[in-house]
Amino acid sequence: MKRNIYLLYAMTFLQGMVFYGAIATLYRQAQGVTIFEITLIESISYALCIALEVPWGMVADRIGYKRTMIICCWLYFLSKIIFWQASDFAGFLAERVLLSVVITGFSGVDTSILYLCAGPEHSQRVFGVYNSLGMAGLLSAAAVYTLFVGDDYRLAALLTVFSYGAAALLSLGLTEVHPAPEKAEAREPFAVTLRATLAAPGLLVFLIAVGLLTEVHQTVTVFLNQLQYERCGMTSTAIGAVYIAATLLGLCGVWSAALTRRTGPKGAVGLFCLAPALACVVLTVTNRALLSVGSIWLLQVSNSLFQPFQVQLQNRQVQTRNRATALSIHAMIVDVVAIGSNLLFGALAQWDLRLAFVFGAVACLTALGLLGVWRQRTHLV
Repeated sequence: MKRNIYLLYAMTFLQGMVFYGAIATLYRQAQGVTIFEITLIESISYALCIALEVPWGMVADRIGYKRTMIICCWLYFLSKIIFWQASDFAGFLAERVLLSVVITGFSGVDTSILYLCAGPEHSQRVFGVYNSLGMAGLLSAAAVYTLFVGDDYRLAALLTVFSYGAAALLSLGLTEVHPAPEKAEAREPFAVTLRATLAAPGLLVFLIAVGLLTEVHQTVTVFLNQLQYERCGMTSTAIGAVYIAATLLGLCGVWSAALTRRTGPKGAVGLFCLAPALACVVLTVTNRALLSVGSIWLLQVSNSLFQPFQVQLQNRQVQTRNRATALSIHAMIVDVVAIGSNLLFGALAQWDLRLAFVFGAVACLTALGLLGVWRQRTHLV
């Protein structure tokens, strides 16, 4: 069991090594793709994820988690090769379409392996380490980019291909924790799994809140931050250095469990919603580099601490033996939220970047209200 945990730790580190991460938006823009087209690609990706989430979850529960991970890791490798060769909207869209297949394949499977291997009592700590190692990989890649790659965007993409290839090779060493059921064994029908999943008290409002908070972080720290930095007059070198520091802050996810024990789950929920809301408000009203950088860092810290917390809560709300299918249903709901919010972010940023940040603040406060409703319906927090 521990072997699976360590292998997944190594794999997430390697898959975190996205050497073009610091200039992901600028990379695409250099190939003629606009910011609205970037968010449009993201929304198409989310739509595909909605369509693929449940089928992939059902497949994972039938063929086993090991086989699912191996298939997805090799497809992940292929997607980075496509990204490396992409030169227009169609190329980046093709990469994202394949990535949607990968994301939905992974969805619920990697965390299920960790949850089953670590057990409920230690799962949040393991999730924290898992997420932090992904950030550590991103940090390592950012350092290499800043020190050695510079403006050679294609080289950054090629190095990413190598790291994902190594992760695919490691996936072959995983051992099965959820074997494919025997043919004679009765399988739980999907309708039963769906009813059992949605029967969890307050689950829908919880997942909508998770979707809003996650998308605010994703859009602002991955895409809009670079536009804000340019608005502040920062150089490419400064943007790279700030990105490294932000990635380093992402390692704080290892302290997620300790924080929630200290503040209590109720206090943690308030912190995870109000901190990003404050960051978005500051980004709306300032064009100063220091305040902008600090706000992006605050978003990064908040999300890094929030993700292990919410993943553990999602796993605790699974009420069926088809765990991967149930978590895929969760992810499908989150993706629906992401599509709408992502398109709004893109349209508002195209019009006026500050309006996108206003929307981010409103989304975070909405999530706070939804989590308050969820807490009243469940005894998990």
